Amino acid sequence: EGSSRRRSWGLLVTAGVGGTLVALYAVVIPFVTPALRKVCLPFVPATSGQIQNVLKMLENRSGSLVDIGSGDGRIVIAAAKRGFKAVGYELNPWLVWYSRYHAWRDGVHRNTKFYISDLWKVSFSHYMNVVVFGVPQMMPQLEKKLEEELECNARIIACRFPFPCWIPDHTTGEGIDTVWAYDLKHSRGCETKSLKIAPETES
Repeated sequence: EGSSRRRSWGLLVTAGVGGTLVALYAVVIPFVTPALRKVCLPFVPATSGQIQNVLKMLENRSGSLVDIGSGDGRIVIAAAKRGFKAVGYELNPWLVWYSRYHAWRDGVHRNTKFYISDLWKVSFSHYMNVVVFGVPQMMPQLEKKLEEELECNARIIACRFPFPCWIPDHTTGEGIDTVWAYDLKHSRGCETKSLKIAPETES
């Protein structure tokens, strides 16, 4: 009888440990797999300083906003509180679900949307404000993609790492909180120039 009880406890412990490991795997693997891709884009939460610097770059701006690699939704939610219709694209489903809950809890779910999607498979052509939390390996390719898709009056805000070819129009913050803002009309050279016509002089 004692041996039977020990076997029963052993089975229960084994089942409990196995279930715990499966649950941990289900939770952890979506966070780990982004780091295993060709372009490493792990989840690193935005600091309060970064959020404030992004919002500073959005002052006097209007139109739709997208956060590429929105993580836990902090930037999207902060922008929505400032009146933007804000959208986040994130490949990690756990972070997207958490972002939706966070937006609902903060009362801005009507002004926010979060999508589980690969940024390379999404067109950003209808966004006027783009926020990017990238890594150096992806910035050259993303720079080309955004330049091809966005309208001239779009503004791109890069956090942590700048774009390799564009010259920023505005920079704020220090260290990891540094934020660079690029007005595409300057980077692309498509700003309209007024023609100055000299008045005719009487002969």
